[in-house]
Parts: sequence; structure tokens; C-alpha cells
Amino acid sequence: MSTYVLVHGSYHGGWCWEKVVPLLRRSGHDALAPDLPTHGEDGTPVSEASLDGYAEHVCGVLDSLPEPAILVGHSMAGAVISRVAELRPDAIEALVYLCGYLLRAGESMRQVSEADDEGLLMPNMVVAPDRGTVSILPDAARDVFYGDCSEEDAGRAGARLRPAPVAPLLTPMGVTKENFGRVPRVYVETALDRAISPAAQRRMHTALPCRKVVTMETGHSPFYAAPEALVAELVSL
Repeated sequence: MSTYVLVHGSYHGGWCWEKVVPLLRRSGHDALAPDLPTHGEDGTPVSEASLDGYAEHVCGVLDSLPEPAILVGHSMAGAVISRVAELRPDAIEALVYLCGYLLRAGESMRQVSEADDEGLLMPNMVVAPDRGTVSILPDAARDVFYGDCSEEDAGRAGARLRPAPVAPLLTPMGVTKENFGRVPRVYVETALDRAISPAAQRRMHTALPCRKVVTMETGHSPFYAAPEALVAELVSL
């Protein structure tokens, strides 16, 4: 039995794994889906949000477990799990980047997004007047995140999105070969993705090669569009 710690991306919360968690448990594994600070039902003030704060929160989850876990990071959480691997390399069995930001040392999520000419994230972001958070235009959320999901799932998920703190998106990645570099990593490409384009995903896992690359024929939210197929890939690890 393995334990999967499922880390959501920007705007989302642990709720986005609602179809994946029971399927993993039905397969004989354990699964945890925490809310990152300022996301989901977490009440942390936006002013306190940071990439390291996200990583420390996930470290706390790992510290509570008796054995190393498989860490799955969706989208923005790719950067989070990389930082967690730097801080707790021995607590992780493998890193799984689900259409996630796999950043080189010194690189930020904003840099990757700005270079992604095919992705819809940047053109549909709205920065709050205080410049502390960003949101996705409500009319664009379906196209960006849930284009291949059911109307029911897309509507329910879209209604739960929250503005995302800006600071973590601008933070340069801090990783080393000695810690992060020794944790096995897998990349799950999403071939129909309109948030982080397949080309951008490919550039990331080419620059930082992974032990395995899997391609799913879904958009940015396979946990809704194809949860059974996603779980099959995860348990195959």
C-alpha cells in the first residue's frame, strides 16, 4: 500500500480530488488531499501566502506519516512539490507532476507562463487592484480548466474557485541536485491542455528529465475528465 498526497493547483482546493481519493482508496491505497494556505477552506490571509509556506504545509502532512509518500502536484503545485522535495527528500517515494510546473533552479511560474504562447492562463488572468491576487475571468474558466469535463463537474468546480495569491507565482524556484535532484520524478502530460500548453509541459520535462513521462488525452483537469484513467496511472507507479 502506498500513501498519495494530492496537492491542488492555484484557485482550487483539496476538493478537486473528490473523485480520485475514493478510487485510490478502493485500490487499496491511502490518499490525502489537503488545502494549501489561502486555498479551499483554509483561512490564511493572502498577505501571508508564499511558496515556502505552501511547501511547509505539505511538509507537515508528510511529517505525520509513518512512511514516505507519493507526492502528486497539479499545475501550480508542481512548484510546491519541488520545494517539498528540497526540504524533505527522504519523506517522498516519488514526485508526480500532473500538468505541473516543473521548474529549474531560479525559474518562476510566471516566467514559464509568459513564455507559453499557446496557453490560455495569462490572457485570462485578472490582477486585483491591490495586486495581491489574481483571478481567472469567470467566462473563461470553463475553456481554461474544464473544456473536456462534464457540465456538472465544470459548473461545480468553477463555483468553488478562489483568487490566487500572486507572490508564490513570482518566486524563483530553490532546489538543489543533492536534495530535490535525488527524488524520482514522473511527468503526466495532458495533451488537450489549454491552461499550460502541451508544448510548455514538454519544454519543462525536457529541461529536467523525468524517469517516466505519461501522456493523457485530457485537458487541464484529468481528475474530473478521466479520474479512473488518472488513478490507473498513479497506481501503476
